[in-house]
Parts: sequence; C-alpha cells; structure tokens
Amino acid sequence: MGLISDKIEELKKRKAKIEEQGGEKGVKSQHDRGKKTARERIDYFFDAGTFQEVDMFVKHRCNAFNMPTTEIPADGVVTGFGKVNGRTVYVFSQDFTARGGSLGEMHAKKITKVMDLAMKAGAPFVGLNDSGGARIQEGVDALFGFGEIFYRNSAASGVIPQITCIMGPTAGGAVYSPAMTDWIFMVKNTSYMYITGPQVIKAVTAEEVTHEELGGAVMHNTRSGVAQFAAENDEHALDMIKELLSYLPSNNMEDAPYADTGDDPERENTELETLIPDNPNQPYNIKEVIKSIVDNGTFFEPHEHYALNLVVCFARLDGEVVGIIANQPSYLGGALDVNASDKATRFIRFCDAFNIPMLTLMDVPGYLPGTDQEYSGIIRHGAKLLWCYSEATVPKITLITRKAYGGSYIAMCSKHLGADFVYAWPNAEIAVMGAAGAANIIHAREISSAEDPKAKRKEKIEEYEDLFANPYIAAARGYVDDVILPKDTRKILIRSLDAIKNKRETRPAKKHGNIPM
Repeated sequence: MGLISDKIEELKKRKAKIEEQGGEKGVKSQHDRGKKTARERIDYFFDAGTFQEVDMFVKHRCNAFNMPTTEIPADGVVTGFGKVNGRTVYVFSQDFTARGGSLGEMHAKKITKVMDLAMKAGAPFVGLNDSGGARIQEGVDALFGFGEIFYRNSAASGVIPQITCIMGPTAGGAVYSPAMTDWIFMVKNTSYMYITGPQVIKAVTAEEVTHEELGGAVMHNTRSGVAQFAAENDEHALDMIKELLSYLPSNNMEDAPYADTGDDPERENTELETLIPDNPNQPYNIKEVIKSIVDNGTFFEPHEHYALNLVVCFARLDGEVVGIIANQPSYLGGALDVNASDKATRFIRFCDAFNIPMLTLMDVPGYLPGTDQEYSGIIRHGAKLLWCYSEATVPKITLITRKAYGGSYIAMCSKHLGADFVYAWPNAEIAVMGAAGAANIIHAREISSAEDPKAKRKEKIEEYEDLFANPYIAAARGYVDDVILPKDTRKILIRSLDAIKNKRETRPAKKHGNIPM
C-alpha cells in the first residue's frame, strides 16, 4: 500500500475509535436507560446524509488527577451542522457514555465554536443536553466553559432561535444555558434539571425528594414553567423540535416559512355560531375556536401543561405563520394570573423578535383575585404583559370573543396597546367590569333601600347589561374596528393579516427599556 493509502486507513481507524463513543458497555448502559446515544440522536434528527461533524478530534488538555492518560472520545460532545427538512441547523449533542458527558474547557470550546458559526450563518442552534455537569478535574477551566456559553446565549438571543432538549441529567451551573435559550424540551423519566440535587437538599433542609419530583419533565412543565415541552422518549422530543422549527424563521432578518396548506382562505366557520354558551359564566374551550380558524385545524402548543388559563401556540392562516395568545375560559374562567402573564410575555417577545405576527383571542373577566396572587407580585407580572404587547412591532390582530373587562381588557392587546386591527363578535362584552359587580357598586344605596333589594339588583344588572355588555360603544369610539359574524372570522383575519404583513413601526432610540421583571 502507498503512503496515502496508509494515511487514509489511519484516518478511518481514528474516526471509528471515536465513533465508538464510551465503548460497548457505555452504549449498552445508555440504551438500558431508554436513551439514544449522542450520535444516534443526531442521526435521527438530521435529514439523512446531511450532518457534517466539526471538531471530532478535539482532546482535553487537563494534566491533573490522571487525566493525561484518560481518553474521552470527542471530549464528550458531538458538534456540527446539517439539514432539518432542508434547512441548515447547528447542533451539539452531549455524550453521556464518554465520562458522563462532563463539560470541560475543550468540550465548551467545541460548543461555543458552533454557536459562533450559527450566529454567522443566521441558522437555528439546537443543544441536546445529557451531561453529569462540570468536569471537576478541570476546576476553573470548566467554569470558564460555562461562562463562555452563557455569554453567547445572551448574544444570540433574538438573533437566531435557540432550542434546548434535556435528554439526561442537567444540574448546577449546567441548567442556566438551557434557561437562557428560547425553548426547552424535556424527556419524561430520563431527564431532569435542578440547581441542587436530592442529596444536597436532604442534607441542608431535611427534605426528601426524588430526581423526578425535584426536576423531572412533568414538574418543569406543570409547576415551574421552566420547560415548555414534555416528550415521551428521545424520538418524540426530536420530532417535536423538527415541528417547532417548521414554524420558525432561521434568524431575525427572515420571515417565518410559508407553507401551502391547501385550506381555503374564504372558508366559513359556521360551527362558531353555536360555540359560545348563552350564559356568560359558562365555560367553553378556546382551543375549539383556534381549531376552527387556523389552517386545517392544526396548531403547535408550547406550555400545554402550564398556566392552563391561557393558551399560546403557533399556527398558520392561509399558509402564513402566526403566534396565537388566547384566554382559556375553561380554566379559572380565563382570568389572568402571575403564571399566565409570564407565559404570555415570553411568547410575545419571541414572536416579536422573530417577525411572527400575533393573533390575540380575548375572553378575559379580569385578574385572578387573592392574597396569593398579590403576594406573588401580580402587579409586576401583569405589567410585563402590558409592556411586551406595547413593545411589539410585528402585526397585531385581536379578536374579542366574549368578555373584555377592565384592566385585563387593556392588557390583552387592546387597540390602546397598539393592536393594528381589533374585531369583536356580536356577543362581546367590553366594560370596566361585569354587570353584577358594576350594579353592586353604582347602585349600592338604591338596591339596599329598595323594598325588594333582590328584584332591584336584578333590574340594575339588566340595565347595565343593556347599556354596556356589548361591543358597540367601543366600536363607536374606534376601539373596535368591526363587529363581525363568527362564521366570517377566518377570512377576515386572513385578509387583515395580508393587509398589514408589511407593517413597519419603530420605537424611540434607546439602549433598552427596563422591563418590570
């Protein structure tokens, strides 16, 4: 064999050795836990034959604790780029079979290199986390690595979509990079994230808690709100990431990708004529409204299990991507609270950063009352919602389906916060508060002094309803652009979106505002 042939054989052997990852035992252990390996995840995620690895031969350079003789294939992380449904995406995938996927100096440099490339290319960045945390043997070099990643997460925010999938342990400092990205996916029963683990908590506070209870996918999707998606397994998680990417532009200079859905833009929504109950206090499912309006009834919902009184989702109207924010009357009457406000504001800021028009479906009776809400800072959290709707410069369309009361009416993208078009169904009630509460305040003395207070109260409630429980006073002031038939909702929204899609709006020059965090 010639020299070049020898070199080619050497290259193949080196690559084959690295591709074995942590060896047969490590791979089996990963599979026994119900998890794919780092390379299997990449193979599943990218279009076949498109992934190009970067920095396969990188090695750590730690000289302490017998590390000079310790081989860590690819330094515990696979990095590179490829195509997802034909579009370029950059990725890192931590290899738990190789020293637990621990993060050291060179491991972090591999990640930051592809982050920098993703920024230059204007392409989404996806991190597949499966790591035991910082490589303790490398000391401050490992901490340096975390800091370099955090810095880039901040710089990339609002420039390219950043998506994290927690597919194994993620603890301590390692949790903060995911938290700084736009979206977090978790896998049930095989992934968790927390600042301090069960053993530390038991030692310090005497509390006993499992990994899953403390930081599992279900907990973070239902209670903390840290994660937006909970997957059944690795494949499900990766499939959901692909679906999310189909709604997103590659960067903040592009529009979201158009897709021909085949759904008639002039389609009528006759089912909406009977969806809203006659009794204004009776709930209904706002998701049925969304299904009726959007293309083929299809939408993609982050935070499905968190703050159920508000729905956020991506969908299409005549092929164009929209972000939908909707009160959910079937839970807490659709009232706004601390968690719903946070859920909405995060979604609004993402849509605004990435040129995704917003559709708000309003049916809101007010802010949720109670000492728990006040002590938790509903004023501060509610102010975020006002702030983010006002700050957003993408096309904003609002539909009032039923209740629109008081400050919560203003907060849900009213005309006063910059909505471009506001529509209302004929049964909409736009008022300072509900008729019963208003009558009790306005006519308190008259009701209490009446011969039949109950009858007088009923009379005054009906009087208030006749005067204010309708959309026409707001329409007379120009706060509602049109009162529309429910069956015409889809086509009117599509026409409006088309009319305002080239919207250009600026804000006063400043470094940044001081959002009420």
